[in-house]
Amino acid sequence: MMDQKKIEEAVKLFLEGIGEEVNREGLADTPKRIVKMCEELFGGLNKEPEEYFERTFEAVNNEIIIEKDISFYSVCEHHLLPFYGKAYIGYIPDGKVAGLSKIARTVETYARRPQIQEQLTAQIADAIMKYLKPKGVIVLLEAEHMCMTMRGVQKPGTKTTTLLGRGIFKDNTEMRNTFFQLIR
Repeated sequence: MMDQKKIEEAVKLFLEGIGEEVNREGLADTPKRIVKMCEELFGGLNKEPEEYFERTFEAVNNEIIIEKDISFYSVCEHHLLPFYGKAYIGYIPDGKVAGLSKIARTVETYARRPQIQEQLTAQIADAIMKYLKPKGVIVLLEAEHMCMTMRGVQKPGTKTTTLLGRGIFKDNTEMRNTFFQLIR
């Protein structure tokens, strides 16, 4: 559970620290707005995707299932600036499949935490392996990071791609290539 009072106080101190007048009209309700924002942006902190995989469906003869173009938004834990992009996930079922929304919900759960993209990729792959128990999973994330766009190197449009395969996708070049062909 988030401590709303601490967040409000921290925002007031931050605004004072940058030289702002905390009580001026435009900022008077900002601490409360930031609390609501934190509840949205970091809502995955107290969730685990296990619940999404409690109900599965029997499926045979599926070679690969892919969900692609799953939009996600997260916050860089180093700078507390957003990064956002698309997730592409493939898995080979071992007799059972998840409902179509469950993969996207898993992405959302982990993205809604202070995060780095590399860890987000691994968390998604590991959760699918743990809870769905497929023969393999592959996760590709492509994102733009505001910490590279707005500050530092200031290179808008730069994308970072992370890729991770588990199970059959770890070393099977043919399966990995099939995934890449299908997400185009």
